[in-house]
Amino acid sequence: MTNIPTDLLRTFVAVVDNRSFTKAANSLGVTQPAVSAQIKRLQSLLGDDIFDRTVQGVSLTSHGEIVVSYARRLLSINDQIVHLGGGRRPELVIRIGTSSDYTLMLLPDILATFRARFPAVRFHISAGFTEPLMRQLRDGEIDLFVGLSTGEPRDAHEVWAAPLVWVRGPNIRLDPGDPVPLISSGEPSVYHRAAASALRAAGLGWEEVFVGPVMASLSGAVAAGLGVMPITRRRAIDDGMIIGDDLPLPALSHAYGGIFVREGGAREIYEQLADDIAARMGRRMPAMPGGVAGLFANKDTAA
Repeated sequence: MTNIPTDLLRTFVAVVDNRSFTKAANSLGVTQPAVSAQIKRLQSLLGDDIFDRTVQGVSLTSHGEIVVSYARRLLSINDQIVHLGGGRRPELVIRIGTSSDYTLMLLPDILATFRARFPAVRFHISAGFTEPLMRQLRDGEIDLFVGLSTGEPRDAHEVWAAPLVWVRGPNIRLDPGDPVPLISSGEPSVYHRAAASALRAAGLGWEEVFVGPVMASLSGAVAAGLGVMPITRRRAIDDGMIIGDDLPLPALSHAYGGIFVREGGAREIYEQLADDIAARMGRRMPAMPGGVAGLFANKDTAA
């Protein structure tokens, strides 16, 4: 009787979920040649191809579709047995990307509470702009993304409205006819795009007087009177910033906060963490009619 090692099946499932041998290797912490060798050995044990080599990318044969279904079930049972036996469960690294340093401040407490429930979980956090991180999510390079977008997302696990406002320093003065002195993280940040869109629609010019990487430097530039900055109303209130409702500037459109979960992988665990992040973010929201339920709206994840 032929016995198939579970590490071969785990590698196979990783390749299918990541749709890439290289990304599967990264997720497993091994080299790409090691993944290729394990897949070759698995196919030798099965005596048939599990990947369709006639098409580009990672595509399963009909035999491969059956094998991956059984592999998932077998690995799930294997991990349950290990857990029941008191052994150490295989570690899971959850990769989280965010475009918000506000989220970065909230994450440590959320993740500590989550890890108390799932001790084998570890976390890798990355920060950047929304669009590149969303591409990484779609490509399976990160597992969760938390951040803002200019349009209401259709495929978020959780989504909420994030009204934007202008903030100013105590002594700022905007002279009619002069370009609006703009402070932001620059293109392609959501804040910068919202500001540019509103100013352009109002026929106003602007100059980027200060472009900085983190909110501490940006808020310092605002306080020093270098210019005005778009930001969420919640963040402005939490940080004690002066909201510039008295400024001769156009209203800013809403942004939308969202928590996105990638397809495949340990999706059940990812979704539990997404729910925990959503609950904490909800408690940080200002009161609104309908409470947290009015702020968060569950979205079906796109297939």
